[in-house]
Order: sequence, then C-alpha cells, then structure tokens
Amino acid sequence: MATPRRAAWGFLAPFFVLFTLFTVYPLARAAVLAVQQTYGPGTERFVGLDNFKALAADPLFWKAVRNTTVYTTTTVLIQLPLSLLFAMMLNRPGLRGRAFYRLVFFSPALVGVVFVGMIFGVIFEKRTGLLNQFLHAVIGWDLDFPWMQNYVMPSLVIATLWQYMGYNMIYFLAALQNVPRELTEASEIDGAGPVRRFVSVTWPSIRPVATFVILLSVIGSFQLFELPWVLLNSAAGPDNRGLTVVMYLYQRGFETGDLGYASAIGWMLGMLLVVCAVVQRRLSRGEESV
Repeated sequence: MATPRRAAWGFLAPFFVLFTLFTVYPLARAAVLAVQQTYGPGTERFVGLDNFKALAADPLFWKAVRNTTVYTTTTVLIQLPLSLLFAMMLNRPGLRGRAFYRLVFFSPALVGVVFVGMIFGVIFEKRTGLLNQFLHAVIGWDLDFPWMQNYVMPSLVIATLWQYMGYNMIYFLAALQNVPRELTEASEIDGAGPVRRFVSVTWPSIRPVATFVILLSVIGSFQLFELPWVLLNSAAGPDNRGLTVVMYLYQRGFETGDLGYASAIGWMLGMLLVVCAVVQRRLSRGEESV
C-alpha cells in the first residue's frame, strides 16, 4: 500500500518529467550551444565567449534590439491606456449590451497571429489595400501610400493594437469590477470628481493588475516574431526596419545554420527579459511602499 509521501511524488512525477524534458534540458542544451560554433549537425566547435563578443559588435543584432525596444515601448504606451479606457467605458453602471461589447473587443485575441499578419498584409497593401482605399474615399488619401515599405513599425503597432487591446482590456475590466464600491461612493460624497476618484481610489486598487499587464506586454513584445515574419513575407522589410531579436535568432539559427550564435542571441534576450522583470518588480515595490 502506497504511503502518502509516495502518492504525492507519484502525482508530481509527470510534471517533473515534462518540465525536465521541455524546459531544463532545452535550457541546458542552449547554454552548451551558446559557447559553440555550429555548421550543421555534427560540426560543433567550442569557442567559449566568442559568440557573445561577436554579438556585442554585431550591428544587425543591435538594430534588432533597437527595433524591438521601439516596438515594445510604443505598444505599451499606446495599447495599455487604450485598454484601460475601454475597460472603464464598459464598467459604467447601467451599460446595455456589456457582454456583447466585451465579446467584440476581445474576439481579435482569438485570431492566430499568422492570420492577423495575412489580414493586415491585405489591409496595408498599396492601391488595393483596404486602409488606403478607405482613407482615399474619405479624405482623398494617396492610394500609393507605402505602409509596408516606409512605415513598417507603425504598421506592426497598429496590427498589434487591433489584436491585443481587447485582451488586456479584460484584465483591467476584471480589476475595475473589484474596486471597493464603498470607497468610490465615499469619494463621491466628499465631492471628488472623476479624475480625483480615479487617482485616489481606482488606480491604487488596480495597480497590481496594471503592473502585471505591463510586464506581460513587455515580455510578449520582446518575443515578437510571427507578425512581422508573415506581414513582411518572411523578410525584415526595407533596410531591416522590421527586424526583431527573435527574427534575427531564427535567421542565424535556421537559415545560416549557426545554432551556437542563435543560442547566444536567445540567452541575451532571456537576460534582457530578466532585467525588465527585476526593474518592474522593484518599481512596483517602491510604489507600494509610498
């Protein structure tokens, strides 16, 4: 008869097996590859930290970092305030059709990123693109406006806003519905206006969720790959304007064949995300202690 301790380990065993196979082993293998140079299967050569030294002097890598940082900053600064605004609109008492609006705003998040890239590839097309056609009919917009040639980053941001604004809105809406009503009513009795109520009552209540959403958005944005890959037809766009860190990792690892260099890029990205998480955590702790 199994003891409680053996039964507990028996239930935990499947998790540990899967975690080891799909997390621990890939991380360990990537750490080994990062100090090697590869030219395909069976052609590995130990190079120490040369891959990381090469990365430090690689202009394409730093361009990918810059593009990804600009994309991340822009999407976070635009998307999250809009998500919060729509959440506050849907949280109004007495709003009819609340469930319908939530479905409408959230539904783009259910569409795969590949399909989003294909959809917006049609929307941003010159002359026949839906966006240029619409703007031309409304304000006489130039039909040959080159969205995907000269405005790659704004195009990526617009596509991301359409897909994920409603997704983040759900987080904010759930947080708003948990704001203590008695505090809101007390602030109204004290004569506080909408802005003052938001600053003094609403924001402190939803701040933990907001910091979580910011961290989630930053991590997801730095891992951007599928959207520009599909939208730019498996390329990085003119002058590599759409090149991201993960896209560069894919190019070096699976197109060039140097998995060691690609692993070094992956570890650099991982360390960057860890730094973002630590900074966010410290900032949130500082806000909580104020």
